[in-house]
Amino acid sequence: MIAVVDSEAIVGGLARGDTRAFDAAYDRHRAALHAFLVRLSGSTALAEDLLQETWLRLARHCRELSPDTELRAWLFTVARNLYRSHRRWAVLDAGRLRELGLLPAKSAPSPFESTAESEARRELEAALADLPLEHREVLLLCSVSGFEPSEAAGILGISPEATRQRLARARAKMRERLRTREVIT
Repeated sequence: MIAVVDSEAIVGGLARGDTRAFDAAYDRHRAALHAFLVRLSGSTALAEDLLQETWLRLARHCRELSPDTELRAWLFTVARNLYRSHRRWAVLDAGRLRELGLLPAKSAPSPFESTAESEARRELEAALADLPLEHREVLLLCSVSGFEPSEAAGILGISPEATRQRLARARAKMRERLRTREVIT
């Protein structure tokens, strides 16, 4: 039994329906995808749901992947699109609930969640959450998930130059928000 190691071998294995290739893809990309979705959505529960759906999409479409597919970028694109789709539906649902006067109150974090994070990390996460979605997602893709701006451009569906400009603006806004919160001097 040969271990699936590189990305091309994983994609090839997926196209053949090899379960070891799926396991290798899962092992290699699950943690980064989860972290991306948690920070993008601000909700661990939602991130886990979207992560599961991302893996279901891979299972459903793995035989359609072309041999030159960059699997990491493909997975992040699917995850991002699922979040954006969820967000569109959430806005519609919130509007309906508001019309009916049934909008539920936001639940408070558990005591464990409250104490698990340091103050600086909470401030950093709050500053990140305050960014507009287009800035938050490019910052998460490039600065946290390690994509090059040219790779992130493919995920975001914009040009590499637009990605670099958006990233520069996102970093500037993040610095401004952190200074305002007095996290950095």
